[in-house]
Amino acid sequence: MFLAVDVGNTQTVVGVYEGDELKASWRLKTVRDDTSDDICARMQSLMAMQGLDMSAVHHAALASVVPALKEAWADALCALCGTEALLCTAASAGALFQADYPHPEEIGADRVADAVACKAKYGFPSVVVDFGTATNIEVIDERGMFIGGIIAPGLQTSASTLISSGAQLFSVDLSAPEHAIGRNTREALESGILFGEAARVDGLVSRIFQELGYEARVIATGGLASRIAHLSKRIDEVDPDLTLEGLRLISEADRF
Repeated sequence: MFLAVDVGNTQTVVGVYEGDELKASWRLKTVRDDTSDDICARMQSLMAMQGLDMSAVHHAALASVVPALKEAWADALCALCGTEALLCTAASAGALFQADYPHPEEIGADRVADAVACKAKYGFPSVVVDFGTATNIEVIDERGMFIGGIIAPGLQTSASTLISSGAQLFSVDLSAPEHAIGRNTREALESGILFGEAARVDGLVSRIFQELGYEARVIATGGLASRIAHLSKRIDEVDPDLTLEGLRLISEADRF
């Protein structure tokens, strides 16, 4: 079996694959002071709860945008799997990730994995919108080349900043209201946050299409994708496991 790990600023997503089948996955809070021992204990517990045998996992791949946790997770995966994990980068993705980009080494590991999986599953041209701590948009052109994208404040990041800055505002549960015009403070906040994010994404994607000179299939992923996709006029598909799938494909290509 294979273990895919995507360490984000807010959440860490872990998936266990048997062949190309995702057997189990977890979306965990990212704990920045985790040690490798903490991670090992947590993973063994999660696997046991799903009736999965940790000793059957023989290889792993890691994408991390949190430098402080990259080493801890790499050490933990090595201890759990008995071999070093593949670290996802533009270089380690090899031929699966072709980029027309000045400095591909600067591209985040999650963005690389998203682009690899999107190209393999949905073809090109295509656009990935990854809803996380940041809202990342990745663009794969009609040649199949990653040409860049957009990084914007994420949905929860924007909401938290707004709410913490307003003395009379309060936390909302990020459920879209029935109407854009809020009839109370909660509805007004929900409208601004949810409809606002969908409109922002649609506007950015429209600008991308203008610059490309053609339209492309738009795939949404990330923990908050399902909350926005049905409000968007541009998103075509929701694929919550896209990053994990990219890690699996990169690891498979590296091994064979």
